[in-house]
Amino acid sequence: MANKDYYSILGVSKTASDDEIKSSYRNLAKKYHPDINKEADAQEKFKEISEAYSVLSDKTKRANYDQFGSADGPQGFGGGTGGYSGFGQGFEGGFEDIFNIFGNAFGRGGRGASREQGADLTTDLTITFEEAAFGVEKEIVIQRAEKCGHCHGSGAKAGTTTTTCTDCGGTGKVQFVQNTLFGRVASMTDCKTCGGSGKIIKEKCPHCHGSGLSQQSVTVKVKIPAGIDDGQTIRMRGEGEQVASPNGVPGDLHININVQPHKLLVRKEFNLYVDVYVPFTTLLLGGEMEVPTLKGTTTVDIKPLTQSNTKYTLKGKGIKYLRGFGSGDLIVTLKGEIPKNLDKGAKKLVKELENAISDKDYPKTENYNKKLK
Repeated sequence: MANKDYYSILGVSKTASDDEIKSSYRNLAKKYHPDINKEADAQEKFKEISEAYSVLSDKTKRANYDQFGSADGPQGFGGGTGGYSGFGQGFEGGFEDIFNIFGNAFGRGGRGASREQGADLTTDLTITFEEAAFGVEKEIVIQRAEKCGHCHGSGAKAGTTTTTCTDCGGTGKVQFVQNTLFGRVASMTDCKTCGGSGKIIKEKCPHCHGSGLSQQSVTVKVKIPAGIDDGQTIRMRGEGEQVASPNGVPGDLHININVQPHKLLVRKEFNLYVDVYVPFTTLLLGGEMEVPTLKGTTTVDIKPLTQSNTKYTLKGKGIKYLRGFGSGDLIVTLKGEIPKNLDKGAKKLVKELENAISDKDYPKTENYNKKLK
């Protein structure tokens, strides 16, 4: 999916509305559907069109694609069951699901016609600011459907047997004819007699009531990548709802990440920002300031006569990039502070300082006063 221009594939602009994207997709899908278009490259074009639509028709995927060039955001990490695979999983399910809409209509079948898929699950996980910056492994407990431990997913009472469904011949699917925009075509659907299992259960398992599944608490290890941000989602393939069918495919687990704020640092994309308050005398005379970083603190020198709101950029002291190497920067803004109280002695010294400084040494004030007059 990487490096493809989905807008060009669908022939729309990057500012195209949802209706424009949908209209363009429908027209192109009709034109290049392999059951209508017999050109050699029609099927490949149809796949590409469907892939583009699956991303641009989804608000979250489209936003991720526009910002990061990937439907799943700033990803590119491997994973799989039990590991981090939320980012970079890309188009899993997207094209197949769209193709099934057409495939079923033309009697081709598809994932839904050959295997059952478990439902996806969604959960939230809160981590600290530092855990998001450096990455961490967490264990979470979720409730999900697992194969029944008593019947091992068969749905039949222990010691009993099942028989093959005569209506579907054990396939779990039956054919029916329907009218579509392409004409009258055959399609496949789950057999109502056996519920798509292909088997008839004489005595149901008393523990799962014949479903072959039971709700269980499961501990899942989640690898949080360094650089993940608040509001992003990790997808773990195969960690969603399980299915009883031996040919079934488990669903996915989507983990919404909530990052606790830092007491001083503020994150914007991969850069960090902090306001550092220092006495105005330090700005006048120069000195050192202690600045917070992700790994403790560091010291920055302040030159004499430094203005308030002066910014310092500490290269590479920000958040690690999710894709590629390197890190963002830490931008420090100096905020000069004047004292809340002055005794007589301090006021006298300040007055002497005021008299010792020429008005010309305040060019911005002088320029303001001239404009004011």
